[in-house]
Amino acid sequence: MHIVFFGDQHAESLGGAQVSMRLQRKYLERVGHTVTIVAPRMHSARGTDAAGDPGYVDLPSIPITADREYAMTWPGRRTDRFLDQALTRRPPVDLVHVQADFWGAFIGHRFAHRHGIPAVHTMHNRVDVGIAAVTPLHRPVLGALNLWRRTALRGIGEQPRGADGWAYLAGIAAESRAVTAPSGHFARRLEQHGVFGSVDVIWNGIDDEVREQVLAAAPAERAPGRPRFIWLGRMSPEKRLLPFLEAVVASDVDADIEIVGGGGERRAAERIAARAGRPGIHFAGRIGYADVLARIAAADAVVQTSIGFETQGMTPFEAATLGTPTVVSDPDIGSELRGGLWAVPDAGADEPARVAALADTLRIAAADIAAGRASEPDPQVAADFRQSSRTAAMLEVYERALGG
Repeated sequence: MHIVFFGDQHAESLGGAQVSMRLQRKYLERVGHTVTIVAPRMHSARGTDAAGDPGYVDLPSIPITADREYAMTWPGRRTDRFLDQALTRRPPVDLVHVQADFWGAFIGHRFAHRHGIPAVHTMHNRVDVGIAAVTPLHRPVLGALNLWRRTALRGIGEQPRGADGWAYLAGIAAESRAVTAPSGHFARRLEQHGVFGSVDVIWNGIDDEVREQVLAAAPAERAPGRPRFIWLGRMSPEKRLLPFLEAVVASDVDADIEIVGGGGERRAAERIAARAGRPGIHFAGRIGYADVLARIAAADAVVQTSIGFETQGMTPFEAATLGTPTVVSDPDIGSELRGGLWAVPDAGADEPARVAALADTLRIAAADIAAGRASEPDPQVAADFRQSSRTAAMLEVYERALGG
């Protein structure tokens, strides 16, 4: 079977959805399927490195961030023609799997509709929460997005007239044979808001082999020293890196803090750390997947700080799979992890109160780690999060979609 993935961003760029697509491709090809990933061409060095991979169709694009990590392709007839021509060099397409929320979703569903190919859609993004986190003008932005959606997908399924985030998601999934979500809590919300009738829950996974290698290399006993916390992710407002650093300063916790990732808020984060004068805060930058997992395994705790934004939140699940507990700010993620965590008390929408609650939880976690009483993650999470099991589950969805 030839499956074509569609993403908003190139699979070699930074982000949880991109890591997931790379893993899905690896494990689908391992069991004999062909995978092509369609996404905007990258304008950074990593895009150049990936240019020779026949499994990537890089669409003409323009960079949309200062670091040129992320790009955009305009959906329309010119892109349709480019894509159709590019895919003549690949085997006939059996299934489209859209894993995008914006231009990638439009391009993917236009392709599926144009060629009469069944489509599966994975929802990765709480569009309403994400947009509200980065602009006070989120309502007009959502209105404009919905207008764009109705224009780009005219004639594709039944396009709702609404102007909120749920109408938008329902529209981009309108002609899908199946919809999946990477967590139970997001799947329930999609169903409750009429996005799709029955949403399959399929977690994003962890590479089985890399996990085994990381665990084999990890020491049997905790290395001596101060408690070690690690924060990982994109440095943008919805991820709440800056409030995390403010909480570290407020807590005055005696711990080592490692920050992994990159993005627009890095300089502001470094300024907070510099003003605090804390040598225990270290910025590691962007690092490779195996190194990320090794650092999670070596840490005493991962810190998860976004609230209401994540459709899964991969790092707490990666941590659980590697035996590392998490300080969890989002109660939905905490309930799905089922154990091995310190839950930050709900402080409502008041950001200073949220920072204070996180500072208190960091102090408690550091004391528990130092005393050797940190709770252990649920072993069932580790079993269910392996990519091999996630691929088997997704293949069942594919077969159902192909069967109509």
